Amino acid sequence: MAHIQGFISTHERTLKKTLSYYIMHITVAAAVGYAVTGNVWMALTLSMLEPTVQAFAFFFHEKAWAAADERAANISPMSNDVESGKIA
Repeated sequence: MAHIQGFISTHERTLKKTLSYYIMHITVAAAVGYAVTGNVWMALTLSMLEPTVQAFAFFFHEKAWAAADERAANISPMSNDVESGKIA
């Protein structure tokens, strides 16, 4: 349980963004599904599958971008000089 609480604490902002995106996506998908099918139950059923998969994909997409940002922030001017050959 502590592991789950630690995970939630560490990733709280991303999880909140994922949840809000999930709710928005289901709403849009249900509206589009209803507009296409004219059937409320079919629209709701279809709207649950794709946004659920997208919510998981969004979480990992956000984590990948955060990791890329962190790597970019950790590049020091000294390491750039070494890579460019200015320092042997």
